[in-house]
Amino acid sequence: MGRRRRLPRRQLPDPRRPPHPAPVHLHGLLGPMKTATIRAWSWVHSWSSLVATAFLLMLCVTGLPLVFTHEIEEVLLDHQWTPANAEGPLLSLDQVLETALARHPGDVPAFMSFDVDRPVVNVTSRAPDAPAGAYNFQPIDQTSGAPAPPVAGHPVMEFLLQLHTDMFLGLPGMLFLGVMGLMLVAAVVSGVVLYAPFMRRLPFGTVRTQRSARTRWLDWHNLLGVVTVAWVLVVGVTGVVNTLAVPIIAYWKDTALADLTAQYDAPVALTERASLDAAVERARQALPGMTLQFVAFPGSDYSTDNHYAVFFHGDTPVTTHLITPALIDARTGELAAVAPMPWYVKTLSLSQPLHFGDYGGLALKILWAILDVITIIILGSGLYLWVARRRKRA
Repeated sequence: MGRRRRLPRRQLPDPRRPPHPAPVHLHGLLGPMKTATIRAWSWVHSWSSLVATAFLLMLCVTGLPLVFTHEIEEVLLDHQWTPANAEGPLLSLDQVLETALARHPGDVPAFMSFDVDRPVVNVTSRAPDAPAGAYNFQPIDQTSGAPAPPVAGHPVMEFLLQLHTDMFLGLPGMLFLGVMGLMLVAAVVSGVVLYAPFMRRLPFGTVRTQRSARTRWLDWHNLLGVVTVAWVLVVGVTGVVNTLAVPIIAYWKDTALADLTAQYDAPVALTERASLDAAVERARQALPGMTLQFVAFPGSDYSTDNHYAVFFHGDTPVTTHLITPALIDARTGELAAVAPMPWYVKTLSLSQPLHFGDYGGLALKILWAILDVITIIILGSGLYLWVARRRKRA
C-alpha cells in the first residue's frame, strides 16, 4: 500500500494578529471601500454635523415660519388703506421725487420702488454724511403726494428674518452661516456615501423595531436622511449662495459696470440729472414687455455714479425673480446699455425664492414646511446617536 496522503492542516487565525479586514463594497460609483475609508467618511459626517448642529437647528426653526411669511402677515397686519384720489391722475415720478426730497432737505435719492397692489411709490434717500445703512424711507401716495402707511413686516417676522439671515451681525454673520451651510452639505454628502455600506444587508426603508432604542433611531435617521437628501442639498446650497449676496453684488458692480464708468471724470451732480420720467420711459422702450421693479439712482449700491439703473422683471413664476437693468446716462437721459445680469447674479436671484419655496404657491410651501420638520428630526436624532455612542463607549 502506498503512503496515505496527509491533508493540509486548516490554518487557524493567530490571536495575536487580527485578520486583515475585507473590503466593503459600496454599491454605486465608489468601488470597494475599506474600513479606513469608512472611518474617514464617518469622521467627516460626525464632526461636520456636530459643529453646525446648533446653528442648523436655529435656521430650521426660524425658517419654518418664514416659509409662510406672506400668509402670517396677512393675518397679523392690517393693510387697509385708501388712496386720497383713487380715480384721479397719478403724479409723475419727478413730482414724487421732488415731494420726497422736500421733506428731507439735503438728502440724495438712492432708490425708488413701486407697490404692486396700491398706487404708492417708495422713495429711499440718505443724507450725504449719514453712516452706512442709514436711510430715510418714504412711501408716497402717487395720487396726491401725501405720505402713505408703509407696508412693513410684522416685528416678530422681521426679528426671525434677521436672525435667520445674519444673526444681527451683518456681513460677518452672513458669511459665518454660509460656512455652517457648507458643513451641512459635507454632512449630507458623507451620509450618502456611508448609507450603502451600513445598510447593504437590509431592505430599503427597514426600521428594526425589535432592537434597542439606539438602533431604531439609527434606522430612522438613515431613512429620513436618504429620503430628504435632494431637498436638504437644495436648501443648503441656496442658503450658502444667499449668504454671499453682498460680495456678489459688489463684484458685479466692479466688473460688469466698470467699463460704463471709465468715460466719466466725476459723478453727476443732483442738479445736472436728466428727468427721471424720461429715463424710465427710455428704459421701457429698451425692455418692452417687462415689468418695472425699481430704480437705483446714481451713486447707489445697484448703479454707477453716472447712471440711472432701471430694473425690470418678467411675469412668469420663474422670470419674476430674474431682473434686467437698463442703464440710462443721468446727464443726457440716453440709453447707455442694457446689462443682463451675469450667471452668478441670476443664481443669487433664483436662490432666494427657492430657499423658502416661494415660487409654487401654498402647496409647495406646505411641502417645504414638512421637509423642514423632518430635517429638524434628522438633526436631533443625529445628536442623540452621537451622545448615545459616547455613553456606550464610556
